[in-house]
Amino acid sequence: MAKAASKYISFDSEGQLVAGPTAPAASEAPAEADAASLKAAVAYALDSIVEAANALPDTAAALIASRADAAPADPEEATVTVACDVRSTIGDDFAVAAPSAGSASARPRALVIASGKNARAFVGPMEQAGLDVVFATVDNRSLDGFARRQLPTYNLGQSTPQVDADTLAANIYTVLSAAKACEASLIFLDAADAPLARDEYFLRHARKRGLRVFAPAAEGTLLMGWMELLPSPDAAGPLAAEPSEAPWETSFSIDLDDDDEGPTHWRRCHACKLFFDKEEIIAEGYACPACGTLQRLRSDERLAITVDAGSFQEWNATMPEHNPLDFPGYPEKISDQRASSGLEEAVRTGRATIAGLPLAIGIMESGFFMGSMGHVVGEKVAQMIDRAIEEELPVVVFCASGGARMQEGLHSLMQMAKVSCAVERLGKAGLPFITVLTDPTTGGVTASFAMQGDIILAEPRALIGFAGQRVIRDTIKQELPEGFQTAEFALEHGLIDAIVERSQMRSVLAQLLALHAPNGPERIVTYHSVMDALQVGAGAYGTVSVAPEARFVGERLRAEEAASGFFRNLAGSVPVVGGLLRGAGDDPEAVEEAQRRELDRHARREARRAGIEGEPAAGSAWESVQIARNVHRPTASRYIDGIVEGFIELHGDRAFADDGAILAGLGWISGHPVTVIAQEKGVNLADRVARNFGCPQPEGYRKSLRLMRQAEKFGRPILCLVDTQGAFCGTEAEERGQGNAIADNLVAMAGLKVPVVSVLLGEGGSGGALALAVSNRVAMQEHAVYSVLSPEGFASILWKDRTRAPEAAEVMQMNARAVFEGGIIDAVISEGEGPAHENPEAAVEAVRDYVREAYKELAGLTPEELVAQRQQRFAQF
Repeated sequence: MAKAASKYISFDSEGQLVAGPTAPAASEAPAEADAASLKAAVAYALDSIVEAANALPDTAAALIASRADAAPADPEEATVTVACDVRSTIGDDFAVAAPSAGSASARPRALVIASGKNARAFVGPMEQAGLDVVFATVDNRSLDGFARRQLPTYNLGQSTPQVDADTLAANIYTVLSAAKACEASLIFLDAADAPLARDEYFLRHARKRGLRVFAPAAEGTLLMGWMELLPSPDAAGPLAAEPSEAPWETSFSIDLDDDDEGPTHWRRCHACKLFFDKEEIIAEGYACPACGTLQRLRSDERLAITVDAGSFQEWNATMPEHNPLDFPGYPEKISDQRASSGLEEAVRTGRATIAGLPLAIGIMESGFFMGSMGHVVGEKVAQMIDRAIEEELPVVVFCASGGARMQEGLHSLMQMAKVSCAVERLGKAGLPFITVLTDPTTGGVTASFAMQGDIILAEPRALIGFAGQRVIRDTIKQELPEGFQTAEFALEHGLIDAIVERSQMRSVLAQLLALHAPNGPERIVTYHSVMDALQVGAGAYGTVSVAPEARFVGERLRAEEAASGFFRNLAGSVPVVGGLLRGAGDDPEAVEEAQRRELDRHARREARRAGIEGEPAAGSAWESVQIARNVHRPTASRYIDGIVEGFIELHGDRAFADDGAILAGLGWISGHPVTVIAQEKGVNLADRVARNFGCPQPEGYRKSLRLMRQAEKFGRPILCLVDTQGAFCGTEAEERGQGNAIADNLVAMAGLKVPVVSVLLGEGGSGGALALAVSNRVAMQEHAVYSVLSPEGFASILWKDRTRAPEAAEVMQMNARAVFEGGIIDAVISEGEGPAHENPEAAVEAVRDYVREAYKELAGLTPEELVAQRQQRFAQF
């Protein structure tokens, strides 16, 4: 350690000592060259730190006093930034206080956050330098037994399954609380790369409160010199103090008086129970910096990140209280809730715009009676829906509720029926109802309007369920599976359409609203116009009409889009069942080649298992079968990428599960909204296994039926892409009604009052393919096949010999030309110079051109004519 006379010692960027009173005289030549590294890595001796720390309390008091009369932030700004007026849990009370008169100890106190191995090394030099040292522990186990007995300690708290010791020791609120509790004016960290050493929020808070933070200047110099950590002016990271004759006599460019006006608003994560500066939570996208849990938002916060700035106009802000049971203390409880939360009731409703598109919006408040639904909540939601019908607005509701409000008894239960009636009226008016399930959505809200949306979205990891988990455990006397009643659980079981990241919610809602928005002479709504509005900012012109500035920016954006081949920019935000994530460091070409080899091996195994050897004859039906089954043939997802813009995948049958063999959703073709339903085999072997090799389960057909009905409700054309060996055959499929599901699809498609176009891309096996092919126009790619049964099944049933499959293919005329000549299909689509797997881009382009032309031909038909044409088409057989 440097001598007491030393004011500071310094190290270069390599951690080598470069200056100090006891160091040999250095030549003048390198002094100028090392100036930059010296400026960035100044280290103070402990003696010097203690000497300056004796004057610290007065400095700290001055720092805090300078903010006592600070003017509050502009309330208008607060509404936009959501930074000043919510959940101020604990005020700005971590400032270092001056020692009380007659204090027994005048020594500066230091809180040391160090690992067990470094704790013993700290104590001797620090006490010798005149510091009163307190060591932080977690679970009272951070130090070894000897250290715990010999050293003064402060326990930061107990670790939990969600929060380990390292996370707790790196929590700003916890450390500031500890410093206040043990009256420390200095904080020492045992490494310059410790989490707190690089935490800009921590360094800002420490500086603001007069706490000084030090870390070793370089690895291996623990007892030689300490570097003061300061918040950087550009928030890029910690910044060492510049050299001076005494610590803290520095030229620091941050104006502390303007650094952080007013008290800090601390917010507690409901999952890990740690407190954080609200600014830090906002910077993380309203997610907990420690455990990653999305934080529950108030309506003003939700509006700020979802709707266009200044567009929200509240409806029914206040309503008379309702106490049908004269429940004792209920009015007082409501008053207390209003006073403590600053909220009027458990829901807010009104009109707003997203990317210029108008909507009626409701946001439930989990902070008011846990979002429970009583008379006022039900009435506000029902009146919002009725007013939306009058003004012809789509409705979006963000749900967050613990269920019915018990204090209102059966009147609370009746709200479920009241709002459900309103939702039915909205559906009759042909207006879309979109619900967003946030944490938590349970009880009566789940069992009513939350699950009645035409489209149901959810935030990641949101709690979603009807009965409480404790009730379920007590009833079934079993522990519940991990992830039970989460958004991911609901998606897997087909109960919701999609999980959307909070950062993508505004964009996804804008596209969904646009897909359901009417066009008019003053407003042209397309995929690109909405993307323009999102990029430019709706506040620039307030509507998605093609304003000049939007058109200018839109042209640039579309040029960039075309250059990058970017079409499904929203699809990445919506989970795809069975989708695989490639590692960031993997070579795409190497990954693709490995997947091709894996698919080839699988195809050879299947061929050997079938017992069929030899190459098919050129031009034979069996050759068509083999080409249609080629594992490298483009699957439906490739065609969707090339044909449909802004595709948003929707999941689930709303009853049992989501079937990955059916890929379905909404998007745009030639500027018009469409519903796309496709049988997807999978892009690699693992994906094929997850998607059951494109053989749909009953829930897959029920998902397709649900989206067909939705398309008919909103007048959207339907595109079906067929590619399946057939519907899945298995005991579980029979138990869940495979035949029923296919039958329901056939009768529903026969009466759909919107244009339906089907294209067979590969295999078209039996009723499993026909369930997506009762259409106004049916076409096949030239190397696709369509049959009553697979050739192997045909040979097995008629000849009891599966090896005669090539012969069966000829008998069934399994090639596109024969099917066309038989009048079964309307067209054969060219795949280019070779099969689609050899030139996929040409194949996709040909299908796109056919689909566009087919829709043009059908556009002039009335709903009744569409139904009649479709039924007459199949009546001829």
